Amino acid sequence: MGFFSAVKKFFSGGSHAGENVESPKTPDVPQPEAGEKQVEEAGAEGSAEASEPALLPSEAQEERSEPSEEQAGALAGDRTGGPEHETSEAKPDQADEENREPEESVSFEEKTAGAVPSEAGKSAGHPSDAEVSERASERSASQAAEAHASAGAGAPAARDEEEEKLTLALREAEPRLSAWLGIVLDGVEEADELLWKRLAFLLRALETPEDEARVFLDDFRTWLERMDYHWLEDFRSELQYRLALALDMEDEEDERDRLFAKLQSGLARTRARFGQGLSALMAGHSELSQDFWDEMEELFIMADMGAEPSLALVRRLKERARAEGVTTPDGLMPLLEQEVEAIFKTPRRIAAVNPPEVILMVGVNGVGKTTTIAKLAYRAQMQGKKVLIAAADTFRAAAVEQLEVWAKRIGADFHAKGMGADPAAVAFEAMDKAMQGGYDVLFIDTAGRLHTKSNLMDELHKIRMVVERKLPGAPHRTILVIDATTGQNALQQTKMFKDTSGVNEIILTKLDGTAKGGVALAVASQFELPITFVGLGEKMEDLRPFDPHDFARALLGRDEQ
Repeated sequence: MGFFSAVKKFFSGGSHAGENVESPKTPDVPQPEAGEKQVEEAGAEGSAEASEPALLPSEAQEERSEPSEEQAGALAGDRTGGPEHETSEAKPDQADEENREPEESVSFEEKTAGAVPSEAGKSAGHPSDAEVSERASERSASQAAEAHASAGAGAPAARDEEEEKLTLALREAEPRLSAWLGIVLDGVEEADELLWKRLAFLLRALETPEDEARVFLDDFRTWLERMDYHWLEDFRSELQYRLALALDMEDEEDERDRLFAKLQSGLARTRARFGQGLSALMAGHSELSQDFWDEMEELFIMADMGAEPSLALVRRLKERARAEGVTTPDGLMPLLEQEVEAIFKTPRRIAAVNPPEVILMVGVNGVGKTTTIAKLAYRAQMQGKKVLIAAADTFRAAAVEQLEVWAKRIGADFHAKGMGADPAAVAFEAMDKAMQGGYDVLFIDTAGRLHTKSNLMDELHKIRMVVERKLPGAPHRTILVIDATTGQNALQQTKMFKDTSGVNEIILTKLDGTAKGGVALAVASQFELPITFVGLGEKMEDLRPFDPHDFARALLGRDEQ
């Protein structure tokens, strides 16, 4: 139902727009008085205006055009209740529509001042009091709607002007996500309609498909509601992180700068112990003497690199310094940075899989495995993947419930059988669900097994066998989560899990709260396993891809040269 029809129906008690409302026919129609007959005749001949009574609005519209002979005859026949009665009733509406001026300067009150309908007018098919009220209401509603439409017509122009300014500013800005976001968020303070309007504009400007942009905005709005965030300062960094993932811009320079800043902050305690000690070592020697090399070995061991990796690193540095003719500590620093970076380099591997990609998460209790799963699943979702999380840790109290809470927070699907269930059975059912449901990624959480418990290691091996039977090649990734604060214990954990469960990736958590960041060097150099992510805080955005170059210069306290 249109706006005008709805308004007319409301005021007329149910009649539709354009519907003829007939005057009630009565057998005793009063005869017109002599003066009224004179007005009728004068109207037909276009004369006797001075003797006209005050006109009703519809009559005033009708009198603007001179009636034809047929109309005059129809009106005359109408007075006697002849067959032309229904036709004459439609005339005022037609005349009203044909002769209405676009803008009316005379108000309704001025038109109707002193107007007194006569009995003859009623009998001649002129509108009744109810019709007058109805038409007046319709006219008022029409004028209001026209005013509203006129105001609305200006809104797009205003929006276009604003978007033109934003577009110009975006084109003139550096091609960096943070710069673009700073422009569209200028003047935004909270999660209100202005925020959603600006974000929608940015996504359009970046040629994001409409359906993908809608999903992104709906998902972020839901997340803000779940987290009870209202002010921009509370979620701005999270918004940039989500946009970087969704727009595949995480590797661009601005995002790398953000990552390096987080690494520097996260490694502050390690750098205070290792980097400052290294600076003191360099300042305390003018040449690369044997005392210098001995002190360097001790420094590396104290940074939890381990004795064997430390000795190997110093040996390589000696050889390179001799080969390149470096004789001073200052000249050794670039070589040290290159050697540290080289420790983390691992051969490239095939990343393609037949979906679903199955990721098995392992690690001892307390390393942050559950929250790491949530962060990885969150990243996958932001990249447009359909994610399923399976709770195969059925031994630890409340482990299933905790993981389910995280799954709900990030909006991922969840599968579990409850406490005490067979972990291998959970994995088997989860594989069925993932394959039949068209999921892209399946994360399987396992119990926080102590590496000294052989029976628990056997259970982990059983899970791997079940998964592989369901989908050849699965699990495609087995990720060991290590707590950086454990220091040398991380080496023993890595050795046991690699030997028994085929670990091929490492995620290092709690790097922001430890002075033992050197354990990353020890693990990478001793086991030649890639460190794929590092945990630098509690937020979803604080699990960041590991970059060897950035990690080396953040660890050594060196800025980009």
